[in-house]
Amino acid sequence: MSAVGTLRAGDVMTPLSRLVTQAQIDAYAEASGDHNPIHVDEEFARSVGLPGTIAHGMLDLGILTDAVARWAGGSDRVASIGCRFSKPLLAGDTITCTGTVVEVDEEPGIAVLSLEAVSDRGDRVLTHGRAEIRLDRSRS
Repeated sequence: MSAVGTLRAGDVMTPLSRLVTQAQIDAYAEASGDHNPIHVDEEFARSVGLPGTIAHGMLDLGILTDAVARWAGGSDRVASIGCRFSKPLLAGDTITCTGTVVEVDEEPGIAVLSLEAVSDRGDRVLTHGRAEIRLDRSRS
């Protein structure tokens, strides 16, 4: 983890890469109740012009949130997170999440990160990402 209590603009988040499998997508479909066939039926996904099944956008965002939380020192440090879902993440792709601190506001104890995630195919799957993390006041 970064020394979150001593962050400065320009600091870079430790990247996180994760392979996304069809089994994970299926498990997410079960947990969320979203069984849209573009996620769970490869034949259907191809019939509508996709190259195969795609991960749920919220699964992608969950991985990005995990990357931020691990770097920040825990999920309790993530005050907010959001992004734009730009391209589909396919079953079998590896997603890599990155971020850069763009602002540190000591008064409320918040750091703002710019985030994105790319697939190993080179697609920017999550763009315009932004997270606010709570600074570790115990290190100040």
